[in-house]
Amino acid sequence: MNKTLLASAICMAFSFPAMAAEPEAPAAPDSGSEMAAAVAGPVATVEVASRKTRSSVAMTKNDMQKILPGINPLKALQALPGVSFQTADPWGNNEQNLSLFVHGFSGQQLGYTMDGVPLGDQQYGNYNGLSPQRAVISENVRSVILSSGAGDLATASTSNLGGTIETFSSDPLAARGASVQQTLGSYRTSRTYARFDTGTFGGGNSATISAAHQKQRAWDFNGKQGGDQVNAKFVNQSEAGKLTLYFAYSDKIEPNEDSTVHVAGETSAPYTRPFTYPDFAYALSYLSPTGGTPAADGNNYRNYYSDAQRKDYLGYAKFDWRLGESTTWSNQVYHHDDDGVGVVAGPIGVAGLPTLFAVYYPNQNLKQVFGGSGYATRTTEYDINRSGFLSTLRSEFGNHTVQGGLWYEHNKSSAYRRWYALDVNNPSSPYDRPSNPLITQYGSTIDNKVIQLHLQDEWRMRDDLVLQAGFKSSLQDADGQFPVQPKLGAIAGGSKALPVGQIETKKWFLPQIGGRWDITAQDQAFFNVQKNMRQFVTYGGGGASPWSLASQQAFDLFKSTAKPETSITYEAGLRSNHQLDWGMLKAFDGQVNVYHVDFKNRLLQISPTPVISAIIGGNPVLANVGSVKIDGIDLSGTLHFGRGFSLYNALSYNRSTYEDNYSNGATVVPTAGKTVPGNPQWMNKFVATMTVADTEFQLSGDYVGKRYATYTNDLSVPSYFLLGLGVSGQLPFLNGGLVKNARYRVNVSNLADRMGSLNVVVGAADKTYNTFPIAPRQAFVTVMADF
Repeated sequence: MNKTLLASAICMAFSFPAMAAEPEAPAAPDSGSEMAAAVAGPVATVEVASRKTRSSVAMTKNDMQKILPGINPLKALQALPGVSFQTADPWGNNEQNLSLFVHGFSGQQLGYTMDGVPLGDQQYGNYNGLSPQRAVISENVRSVILSSGAGDLATASTSNLGGTIETFSSDPLAARGASVQQTLGSYRTSRTYARFDTGTFGGGNSATISAAHQKQRAWDFNGKQGGDQVNAKFVNQSEAGKLTLYFAYSDKIEPNEDSTVHVAGETSAPYTRPFTYPDFAYALSYLSPTGGTPAADGNNYRNYYSDAQRKDYLGYAKFDWRLGESTTWSNQVYHHDDDGVGVVAGPIGVAGLPTLFAVYYPNQNLKQVFGGSGYATRTTEYDINRSGFLSTLRSEFGNHTVQGGLWYEHNKSSAYRRWYALDVNNPSSPYDRPSNPLITQYGSTIDNKVIQLHLQDEWRMRDDLVLQAGFKSSLQDADGQFPVQPKLGAIAGGSKALPVGQIETKKWFLPQIGGRWDITAQDQAFFNVQKNMRQFVTYGGGGASPWSLASQQAFDLFKSTAKPETSITYEAGLRSNHQLDWGMLKAFDGQVNVYHVDFKNRLLQISPTPVISAIIGGNPVLANVGSVKIDGIDLSGTLHFGRGFSLYNALSYNRSTYEDNYSNGATVVPTAGKTVPGNPQWMNKFVATMTVADTEFQLSGDYVGKRYATYTNDLSVPSYFLLGLGVSGQLPFLNGGLVKNARYRVNVSNLADRMGSLNVVVGAADKTYNTFPIAPRQAFVTVMADF
């Protein structure tokens, strides 16, 4: 690249400390200290793929842990261009209030994997996977890779309309040893992580086992968040290939946050909506004798508590078989079992509940029925039992690299909605699993089989020019049943039963073509065009799923007329990595990419009858409501001023607009030309890193622009800008004997203690929406060492 073009790139992205080649495949066993990597060495915050035909950026474990030890890999991605991520806790662990947008697509429209194992679509109501932070302990993450816009054809996902997020776990270390890490901080935070590595033994064998325990008081109420995790990994390297065995156990309880409800024309709304737990005496006095809430609180009444309880077992066995010098055959089997429950203990006199309860207990004193407290405990109880197989054959023939593969998964999931008494003499807590239900409102089971095939060829036309083309096929066969049907009147619209039946969806040809031109040894241009499809959600009783419709007739109509959502992504870009001798400026690396997406057959759950509440709902219809056009540009780069200072910046613009109006059955909703709500148009992130002697200082900034809160764009939430600070260094006085590589790290989130709307939840009504607040400033100190 000439100096003029380079200067233009710097101006566009004045710049996060270093961009390098992204790992294309799992690396060899790690060599060196896991703990030391969190604070040692030159900064390498963002990696840019150098061999791919599409935009692909990554973060290593080093830079993830610098943001905050124990961070959710998804939250770490908020430093990347085009990514909008929000949660109410600094780690990003709470899944109930998680919001993620990438290039205009929501988190449920992306694909997720961990070491190749599919993680589902990340819906809070789990039905086909688990979150990355439950699949692997944060400190064991080797890297996380974002392919915004288009992922690999081999990615095992049925939801990757807008790209993929791949998480990779670290391999056992080559040397025997142990690592310990302890974090303490605001709101009585304590996170303990310990790991033992066997080192290499018995001719190519190595293994590691690790555990983590975390607890923290929620910042706006007295609830303890956290849980326990265990990871184990075994690797055997031989002439035949590489065998990997992996196991993960996660047991987490996360008390949730209640969002604040906003109504158009309101004069005020509470900043937080805290639970009354554990002050049960106050919770009792808060209600009227019949279980009603204060009229002044309106929709922002206070629940006693809410929480998410998730217990997961995940394991896989993988063998990368070297069939020859140019041929490899990778085979992987996996199994995942999840037992989860979402719990809300709330007043019995709100949100249409008296009408619901009267169906089951007509003409009875509901307060007495539910334990005399005026509260009832509602659960949605999930079970997931899924197993799968992935096989990929890759071979080189002259100037061609051909790859083909298969993914198969069989998933049996269930969701039951139940109601329990909250005994005035023996109240439950967020850490209890409710038992002995009074009401089972409904219960669903879905048997789902997925097959995905792919075939691609990478043709090296010249030494500096590569063309890649291929396609994938996505097939899904889902059968949903309701062993427990709701009683008449237990769901809105007068429905007599929730729907049952089978839906088969087959898309045999989803093509992809891309190219890469090595302009120089340091500069590359790339382009990619790819079609993706999102299979129908296979969840019963809630959400945008065919099995959540209010009648069998609605299900049959959907089955015969609806189409899965599809997207065609066009992207092109330029990436560069240069050593310089411009005075203090010694290096620059970065990427610019532009993209356009045609998103068709958008599915939306609409209701022609009034929505009574989020609990009761309206009379839902799930229908295709038109198209979305998406255009955007990402500019990111890093300026390196020697080894002592670097400055990274990522600027992104995204415009996602609806192409069509839609009818809700009663009126036409004028959405044509409106911006997709919840998704910011402008974002900018920066990280400035300076190293003085043995101490590293890192200042990060995250600007998120205005976001619309309604489909018709008549309400919005303002922009916000948050700062974070990290300071790390060595603790030489602790080294000696068994202790080595002793380090410390100090992290401060929301450094300026800003207030505002962190994320927005688009409401069912045009004039209503919800928000979650920005968490206050919090500080944490981490001490780590190897043995």
